[in-house]
Parts: sequence; C-alpha cells; structure tokens
Amino acid sequence: MSDKVYDAVIVGAGMSGLAAGVRLAQFDYNVCILEKHGVIGGLNSFYCHNGRKFDVGLHAMTNYVPKGTKGGPLSRIIRHLRMSWDEFGLVQQNGSSIAFPGVELNFTNDFQRFEDEVAQKFPSQIDGLRKLVAGLAGYDQLGLGAAGGSAREYVRQFISDKKLEDMIFCPLLYYGGAREQDMEFGQFCVMFRSIFLEGFARPFDGVRHILTRLLKRFRTLGGELRLKTGVKRIEASRDGSEVDRVLLDNGEEIRAKRYLSSAGWPETMKLCGMGDRVEEKTFGKLGFVETISVLDTPPKKFGHDKTIVFFNDSERFDYRNPDSLVDLRSGVVCVPGNFAYTEPFEQNMVRITSLANYDMWRKLSPEAYKREKLMQYERTVASAARFIPEFRRNVIDVDMFTPLTIQRFTGRERGAIYGAADKRYDGLTPLRNLFICGADQGMVGIVGALVSGLTIANKYVLSD
Repeated sequence: MSDKVYDAVIVGAGMSGLAAGVRLAQFDYNVCILEKHGVIGGLNSFYCHNGRKFDVGLHAMTNYVPKGTKGGPLSRIIRHLRMSWDEFGLVQQNGSSIAFPGVELNFTNDFQRFEDEVAQKFPSQIDGLRKLVAGLAGYDQLGLGAAGGSAREYVRQFISDKKLEDMIFCPLLYYGGAREQDMEFGQFCVMFRSIFLEGFARPFDGVRHILTRLLKRFRTLGGELRLKTGVKRIEASRDGSEVDRVLLDNGEEIRAKRYLSSAGWPETMKLCGMGDRVEEKTFGKLGFVETISVLDTPPKKFGHDKTIVFFNDSERFDYRNPDSLVDLRSGVVCVPGNFAYTEPFEQNMVRITSLANYDMWRKLSPEAYKREKLMQYERTVASAARFIPEFRRNVIDVDMFTPLTIQRFTGRERGAIYGAADKRYDGLTPLRNLFICGADQGMVGIVGALVSGLTIANKYVLSD
C-alpha cells in the first residue's frame, strides 16, 4: 500500500464523479478518480460501432436556458465548474411531442407552446395546469433534501383528465423514473421544470463534447484519473465507523480522507461488504432496450422534423416492469439530428427506447439472446414507426442495447439506468467519510448528475 493519502477518492468517472473531481481540484484538493472501464462517462458515455460514433445514453440534455440566464441548475453548474457557457456547446431542440390515442401535445423550450396545446386539446384543464405550475415555483430543486409523497396525487389536485395526467407523466418517467407508475413529489418538481419549463438541448458532437471538456478541466487542475482501475472492496476501519482504504482489482490499496461513490447505492454497499443491509425493494426494477438505426438520408427529408416523440398507444400509460422482453405499447423516439444545428448533422439516425424486463433477458441462452435482439429490434422499430414517418427502408446500420448491456458496461444492478427506487437524498452512508453521488443520490440525467457531484463535494468535503 502506498503511503500517499489523497484528500478525496472518487469511484466512477461518470458525470457526477467528474463534476465532483473538478470542484474539489479547484480548491487544490488532491483528488483521484477510479474508473473500471477504459472510457469515461458511465451511464452517459460513448463508443464506436462499425466505424461510427454513438452516445450511450444521451437523447438530450434537459434544463436548457439561453446563454446569460441567471438562476437554474445549468447556470449553477457553469458557475461552480468555472467553465464558460460556450464550452458546453448546447443547441436547443426543434420541437417535440407526446402522442397518445387520439391526441398529440407538441412542445418546445418555450412553455407557452405547451400551454397553448393543452388549452386547445384539453380546454377544461388549462386553469388546473397553470395552478399546478404556480405551485412548483417555490420548490428548491438544488437542495440535498427531497419532498416525499406521490406526485400523481399532487397532480390530481389540479388535473382531472386521466389522459392529460398520463401525458404529463410520460416524458418525466421515461427520462427519470426509477419507480413504477409514479415518482416522489420532489423529483416530479425537478423533472417537470427540466423538461417543460426549461427544455432540451444537445451539443453537436454529443456527450463526448461535455465529457472531454470536464476531463481536460480536471487534469488541468492537477486531478488524477485512473482508467481500467476497478474497485474490488471498500474496507472499513477496525471500529467500522469509516472507510480506511480501497482495495483495487489489481491488488493495490489506496487511502483518502474522504470517499465519494457514483457506483450506485446497492453497488456501493456491496463493495463495503454491507450488501445484506440493502433491501430487495430498493433495487431498481426498471430496465430498457434502445435501438439505434443509422439511415442513408436525414429524417427531415421524409417528413420528420421533431426532436423527440414520447408515445403510448394504450388507454392508460403503463410505466412498469413489463411481462414480456419489451413493452411495445409505449416508448421514446429521438432523432439527434433534429436539434437546431446550423450545419448538417454528423450522421443520420433514429433512436428508440422502450421498457424491458431484465429477468427475462437474463434467462436467455447466448443463442436465444442474439436471436431475440434481432427480433425485438424489428418489433421495437415497427412499434415506433406508427408515430413517425416510415424510415425502415432507409436503414443502413443498426445496434441495440438491452438491460444486460447496461449492467455489463456500467455495473448497475439489473441494468437499471435510473438506479435504486429509494434514493439517498442526503448522500450519506453508514460510513462517516463515504458519500453517494449520482443517480442514487436522487438526481438523474446529465444536468442532474453534474448537480449531484457538485452538491456532495460542496456539502461533505469542501465544508470541512
């Protein structure tokens, strides 16, 4: 074991880990980030397939506000990371929609468009929507706490139409729901604001653009990143009150004054030898498949200019672990090229996300798994093609993720990209110098992960 003792060791080089590392390094803290894979990004990483570059998880960044806007999560991130607005390179959406049986609600980054759509298609509900939005204004979405209670019950105080209720929840759950059918009120406030009141944006070259700039900032400040360095065990002190050291897969041991983990709550507790303290109900139950279709022509040329389409073909939106490999009744269609870019997008593609059953995928034999990936790709694309113009004749390359893909490359239990159902909003663990950041601290998405890393670093490391 080296005699060197870091000020902080961070497990995981995802968005939250990198943000925490940058923040601490700004104050001359000696920081080491450990990443078991050969690339950074975690749940928001990138890879190459058949010579093409793909983002792993990025459909869009939420919480977009124009340059110069004061207040809100994105402005706070830029200020605390001491980066410039232009370094994020964000371009906002063209416009998106929520498509349900018999009705479609269009929205942009201007909330007035969504209000107008609701007023036209659900005229009896518009006053309720305005009162609902007014009630969210005072919620502190950047704190460590979270307001509990059912978001559905809150919304029903203002919205009496069940279809509109489901249409409001469909984007929020698909882009951040770790629980079946509902979410906590506090998370609802965060997600509603991030999607409807602020909106979608994306850098031209995707998540790589943000990750590479975060990494450059971290290294410029003297931070140390160790790739292909997995953590085998987090060892407690003799009295069991705090972390004493981290044992790496290569046998090396390292020590620090503070430890941050973005690996997830159940995953971190297992590393600490405390897996028996994690109740089964806290494990994430929701998995997803995502198909990527590369096209030989821009989708705009065959009549599809929307950025994201959230769709559901059932009378009620059923957001739960499905009874089949893939739930084809609902999903999300994202066209990365349909942001307001001023130059042609790097490649034409359509990405489709649907709910999937992890246990059913896991039980397949290797041969059956390959066969089902091909079949479920076709079925998922056919399902989504009902809500956008036909594009299948233009497909020239494909790829597909399953919950097993996510588990293999991120270490997330059950491939649950939104983490555990019960969040650790305070970031605390049974060990007084070990803290949780990232999705299981309660903040999801790119902006949420960045906020989480900054918040935990500020609260539990810099405050000392």
